[in-house]
This record gives sequence, C-alpha cells and structure tokens, in this order.
Amino acid sequence: MAKGKDVRVTVILECTSCARNNVNRVSTGISRYITQKNRHNTPNRLELRKFCPYCYKHTIHGEIKK
Repeated sequence: MAKGKDVRVTVILECTSCARNNVNRVSTGISRYITQKNRHNTPNRLELRKFCPYCYKHTIHGEIKK
C-alpha cells in the first residue's frame, strides 16, 4: 500500500527583511528556522513572526523552497 504524499512536511522559514535588504552591513547571514506544517490545514505558504538574531528584532519569516 503506497503512502503517497505525506500530510506533515518539513519547511524552512527565512527572514524576509534580511533577504530583502541583502543582509545587514554589520553582520553576515540570514536567519532560518526549520519547522513542520500540515499540508491539509495550510496549503499555501507559511509565514510566522520569529526572532531574527541578525536584525535583533521579531520579523516575518516566510517559507522558502528547499
């Protein structure tokens, strides 16, 4: 019996302000978080407010492709 597509998938969240501003001049890097989402409940891209250590504040982290 084939499982098909998994309901729970692993996604990567990336800071949108770091990516948009080509990273801060002082520090190098882009904040990324790894989490899971339920494909049935959230079919579109996931966006969460998480802490970015490079911006030193809470920013929106959006789902990116692997």
